[in-house]
Amino acid sequence: MQIGEVATRTELSLRTIRHYEEVGLVVPSARSQGGFRLYTERDVERLMVVRRMKPLGFTLEQMRDLLDATDRLDEGDLSRGEREILLERVRGYEHGAADQVTKLRVQLARAEEFARTLRERVERNQAANT
Repeated sequence: MQIGEVATRTELSLRTIRHYEEVGLVVPSARSQGGFRLYTERDVERLMVVRRMKPLGFTLEQMRDLLDATDRLDEGDLSRGEREILLERVRGYEHGAADQVTKLRVQLARAEEFARTLRERVERNQAANT
């Protein structure tokens, strides 16, 4: 598929997708005869990993590291020791993501509490004016 369809499916801008290509995170699998970028389902999956990692504060290098680890795990021809090392890397990212989710839940709860406090204040003042 071409970059426009990928952008629609991933909800990423064309500029962002091109940036991820420039930094080597997700490179299109092919180019058309006219030079258009062509992406596969696997490329879209990689972009979705990056999209999900970004709001959790992971760096481009960490994204690259995780993608490398998962690519190598998918290849399959690994020794037991290599597989365990890669799985441990992926587990580290899983724990990091879980920690960030916990922090975001706390932030969300505080934001909701703040919004509720403001709403109650507005409602009290509106009631006092009637």
